Amino acid sequence: MDPTDVVIIGAGAAGLMCALTAAARGRRVLLVDSSNKAGKKILMSGGGRCNFTNMYAEPANFASRNPNFCKSALARYTPWDFIAMVSAHGVPYHEKKLGQLFCDTTSKDILNMLLEECRQAGVDLRLNTSVRQIEKTEAGYALSADVGNVTAQSLVVATGGLSIPTLGATGFGYEIARQFGHDVLPTRAGLVPFTLSGQLKELCAELSGTSVDCVASCNGESFRENLLFTHRGLSGPAILQISSFWHPGDAVTIDLLPDHDALEWLQGQQLARPNSELRTVLGEVFTKKMASQLADHWFTSKPMKQHTAAELRVIADTLGAWQVVPAGTEGYRTAEVTLGGVDTRDVSSKTMESLKSPGLYFIGEVLDVTGHLGGFNFQWAWASGHAAAQVV
Repeated sequence: MDPTDVVIIGAGAAGLMCALTAAARGRRVLLVDSSNKAGKKILMSGGGRCNFTNMYAEPANFASRNPNFCKSALARYTPWDFIAMVSAHGVPYHEKKLGQLFCDTTSKDILNMLLEECRQAGVDLRLNTSVRQIEKTEAGYALSADVGNVTAQSLVVATGGLSIPTLGATGFGYEIARQFGHDVLPTRAGLVPFTLSGQLKELCAELSGTSVDCVASCNGESFRENLLFTHRGLSGPAILQISSFWHPGDAVTIDLLPDHDALEWLQGQQLARPNSELRTVLGEVFTKKMASQLADHWFTSKPMKQHTAAELRVIADTLGAWQVVPAGTEGYRTAEVTLGGVDTRDVSSKTMESLKSPGLYFIGEVLDVTGHLGGFNFQWAWASGHAAAQVV
């Protein structure tokens, strides 16, 4: 192939943003991806409606060993910058909750917008294209790929993490980083459901499909969202959020009565409804099925007036601070993100350029920057891709 200015490996959210922005600057951009389709994660995200950003995105919504790293890129490309592109293309969207913006119809609208921007800017997009070898040259980088041998001044790694391998996720980006002297921090699945064992698993299986508002806490972090019982354990937004801060062996504390002081509420119910059974009282705040399961598994369901003060405290402690030690997680198979990745200490926070190998850039999920659930990881993809595109 003819020499080009920029080669970007990975046609996901970050790669597409970097490609369209760099090409709009007049750079010759070759965007390659080993998959048969660009933006597969975009298409599946948000239940097929793509939670493409969050209006309240800020550095505090991101986890990294270097928490200051994301600040520059996020400040220079905000959610409102991406929203402006969405609006310019006439893509209908809405706020679901907590600043989370979703497409009204389908996530294809976001992918088609990005592909159209790439087309208009002249990006050369090659799918079903694997890169086999990369070498540093005096002029930049030389790649051996399915499309032939390619040379470029700048090489951008936008390969993502290990999450959802059925969509083509691999550790190729980490291999490139190591090849050029970068440290890769330990990786693990993030924003992922928990698996349980024993009686807890049986309880969850009985309640599979039941959702309840809660506060999930672990290692100093707390999230108030819904919890979802599954056949294998616990899921739902609250669990996905807290999973990114959990390590094997840690207990997760779950408040199933986030709007109440559990003990005061139970004492009040005992005074107001002394003849009502515990399962009936619990049925006021949980589904009847869940109330019965909790009463049968955890407590003895009898009229409230028959519960001693000590028994009420035990019930309150269990409902207000349920201690769960997960057996594990569902792993990369269902994880929305990969925690860890390329150590940001050797990457410029302004340009995303390697401090070890000039002309090499890392953007998106391949870096050790992981957002909370709710559109934050897409905003990091847009912001980091845009930052690199200004200088490649």
